[in-house]
Amino acid sequence: MAPRLPSLLDPPIGFAHRGARAHAPDNTLEAFALAVRLGATGLETDAWLTADGEVVLDHDGVVRTGIRRRRIGDLRRDQLPAHVPTLGELYEAVGPSVSLSVDVKDGAAASAIISVAREAGADRGRLYLCSDSWEGASAWRRLDDDVRLVHSTRLRRMTDGPERHAATLAEAGIDAVNMPYPDWTGGLTTLFHRFGLWSFGWDANHERQLRELLAMGMDAVYSDHVDRMVDALRSVAG
Repeated sequence: MAPRLPSLLDPPIGFAHRGARAHAPDNTLEAFALAVRLGATGLETDAWLTADGEVVLDHDGVVRTGIRRRRIGDLRRDQLPAHVPTLGELYEAVGPSVSLSVDVKDGAAASAIISVAREAGADRGRLYLCSDSWEGASAWRRLDDDVRLVHSTRLRRMTDGPERHAATLAEAGIDAVNMPYPDWTGGLTTLFHRFGLWSFGWDANHERQLRELLAMGMDAVYSDHVDRMVDALRSVAG
């Protein structure tokens, strides 16, 4: 077996995708708390702003109220289904020290997310704000010097090539690049590391995929299956 490439983050972070999604309803306090109990070192979620300015956690940003489906941004917090938590409730449930990867679905939510994290006493060095727009993510640096900025993308979208893209991200103050499992190679993690960028891999739901990503020197992995992820992380510990 080829030796494991070094990661910049040691140990790598294990983000539970939408909480322990394979074990409980996703983006619920139940799923997040279970993920932590199972050994996840990070949580992943998706954030939206309600009409009254609350940061809430849901993947699609659309909820059913009666027979209608309505946008979260059009509703007050008290109009949402009970299972949709706020970011503040998440911090209350799992504590402020957990690493948190937030897919910022509504760019206007970034400032509110950081404010909630501050109020919770969270270490913003453990708060990772993710966007499919590196330009949008770069603009969030003015909101907080410590928050981590992540560009979520695909290899095919790097039209100028990965090396030029890595240089662009580094120049823009982005901390990490996040791509799905099939896009990663050891050569790419080494390339992004050369520019001081962390390499994050998502959509890794099988033990083989998780172990392959970690062998490439990945700095964080995302998985629905927290038990498999924790086992894979333990296998490379030390």
